[in-house]
Amino acid sequence: MSDAVADLDARFERTLSETAGPDRRLDADAPLSDQSDLTAGAAVGIFTDMIRSRAIDVVAREMKARDEGYYTIASAGHEDNAVLGALLETTDPCFLHYRSGALMMARARRAGEDPLFDVLLSIAAAADDPVAGGRHKVWGSATTWVPPQTSTIASHLPKATGTAFAIDRIRRLGTDLPVPEDAIVCCSFGDASANHATALAGINAARYAHRQGGGVPILFVCEDNGLGISVPTPNRWIEDTFRSTSGLEYIRASGELDDIWSATRRAIDTCRAGRKPVFLHLEVVRLLAHAGSDVEEMYRTSTEIAAGRDRDPIVRTARQLLQQGAATADELREIVGTTRQQVRELAQEAASHGHLPDRETVMAPLAPYDEPATRADAEATVPTEDRLEVHEGSLPEEATAATKRTMAALINATLTDELARRPEAIVFGEDVARKGGVYHVTAGLEDAVGRSRVFDTLLDETTILGTAQGAGLLGLLPIPEIQYLAYLHNALDQIRGEAASLSFFSAGRYHNPMVVRVASFAYQKGFGGHFHNDNAIGALREIPGIAIATPSRGDDAARLLRGCLALAAVNGRVVLFLEPIALYHEKDLHEPGDGGWLCDYPPPGSALLPGEVGVHHPDAGDLLIVTYANGVRMSLRVARRLAERGIASRVVDLRWLAPLPFAAVREHAADVGRVLVVDECRATGGGIADAVVADLVESGYTGSLATVRAADSYIPLGPAAAHVLVVEDDIETAAHHLATTG
Repeated sequence: MSDAVADLDARFERTLSETAGPDRRLDADAPLSDQSDLTAGAAVGIFTDMIRSRAIDVVAREMKARDEGYYTIASAGHEDNAVLGALLETTDPCFLHYRSGALMMARARRAGEDPLFDVLLSIAAAADDPVAGGRHKVWGSATTWVPPQTSTIASHLPKATGTAFAIDRIRRLGTDLPVPEDAIVCCSFGDASANHATALAGINAARYAHRQGGGVPILFVCEDNGLGISVPTPNRWIEDTFRSTSGLEYIRASGELDDIWSATRRAIDTCRAGRKPVFLHLEVVRLLAHAGSDVEEMYRTSTEIAAGRDRDPIVRTARQLLQQGAATADELREIVGTTRQQVRELAQEAASHGHLPDRETVMAPLAPYDEPATRADAEATVPTEDRLEVHEGSLPEEATAATKRTMAALINATLTDELARRPEAIVFGEDVARKGGVYHVTAGLEDAVGRSRVFDTLLDETTILGTAQGAGLLGLLPIPEIQYLAYLHNALDQIRGEAASLSFFSAGRYHNPMVVRVASFAYQKGFGGHFHNDNAIGALREIPGIAIATPSRGDDAARLLRGCLALAAVNGRVVLFLEPIALYHEKDLHEPGDGGWLCDYPPPGSALLPGEVGVHHPDAGDLLIVTYANGVRMSLRVARRLAERGIASRVVDLRWLAPLPFAAVREHAADVGRVLVVDECRATGGGIADAVVADLVESGYTGSLATVRAADSYIPLGPAAAHVLVVEDDIETAAHHLATTG
């Protein structure tokens, strides 16, 4: 037993020995005090939840010392959050801080569950841990609406806000809501994390949405222990920051257990009745240091540490229970002794369970893909009359050759059709509704299906992606738009650390499906500069489990978008749909006015799924050009010029950048023997060329290989952009050299 644990135990025992109780014992259903409706029996139950949480903290460190456990961040000192677990409904979604252990104990008790062994399996990284399957120690429950969070920097606040927003949005849509209509969302976090930009974005978004007239029933719970590992939070910082914040009801919870109970009940009731954001400031203390490896004596004085231990909520609660006659000292000793023994015995059993056995098992929840079901969903259709209604009486496939359409128009038609057949689909983002998007890709959608399903958001990509996560979690199919690829990087952790990780950390029990439409890449005419022309996708491709599709032509855009939506709807996948800005309104291929880049609208019933590539000039055998997006149009233009020089070039459009269609590339490479990869993204880690070349080499390809890639540079304004981007002359020079010397 550590010195800290021994000291806390001694303080507890001293309190039991020195505290006198009244002559008469309280009945279990009698109020603990005149100031609250907390009963004596409920108070003893909460004390038991506190003890169960503390026992886990202590035993976790004992497991670590025996090399049987792998997580020692404790909830010790935060046990007053058990009151939340006792008062919230078990159908209120909870996004929890990693120190919300007592809350989890109380919530499980309300649901008639015993989570002790499950938590210990998680600490032991056991493969049969029912929460994360041995992948991480997280609080979670598939039966009581606790999606697992890592919650280290409050990056879960935007999705918690998105979930609260979605609850009332779904009520207005009239679709099925998987939680009760009066449900609220609880989101707990630490005082240090409250300073993080992502946390502030989540709180700001909740206030903004409520000011706009929407219901946002979210209870923000700041568990304020005054420390961010070793950095102290300034005195009264949380209260001074949030007490007077407009659009946010601030309630402070501190003092005795019954005081905390009353304040917490008021916060929950206010949030539930008012459908508005509430900030519960829960004053706690951190005991047992930050984690097992943390030596707090390096940054805190012995006086400070002792002062913290004087505020132990377990000691304070035990004293109140004794003073009010809710329990005797022997009864409290029995609860502690029995619980600690039970947890130690369960820990021994948990340590005997095996770990994840291999790479395939570890990665199993990352990228679920049921190809037959996905294809069936992607190719499904709706009655003609439903389509006619949203298309205002004129179906897009009725266009003649003289009225072929641009990519932007065909994406718009596809979104219209998908909204007609998917009542759960919603489209949102900056300027997407009334304006119809910066490039008018979403024009008319709001009129077609209404403001409940197509709506504008505030200017914040973090909020947009948080909204998407919450909506997907509750059964909607979100289609958020990010105006430019460069803007996506402002909020990338909402995809990398949050959306894409949920299935992994919940062993596939939770998903937040979405298709994120992003105006992408470079080559815009008359509108340049880095922030509107970004050619770096390396940070996206490295995210485990996500799918990335990018079209080069309008007809492909329609079919790819259907495939992306099916991938999200059927498999719960996070999908990025990168739309080449420069090709939105492009009409011509070789000469002005030839209309070679206009397409007919492929009617519903046809779709493209991962692995399906586009092949132009399939019989050409002198050279294979592998490319995507803008590179397809440029390569086809080069291919015609090469043909005039006697070189027949086959062009493969990858379409899917994650997962890359390696099998198709290998097949065509083996057939041709000379491969040029044209990658419009940055040369070093920004695109796909390195992965395509590596796969060909590692799979035994022995033919010639070359690449054309953009420079490792931001994109400047105006004509100077041509110096750092892939241009047709670069492609033609490399292609001719490879075809004639390779």
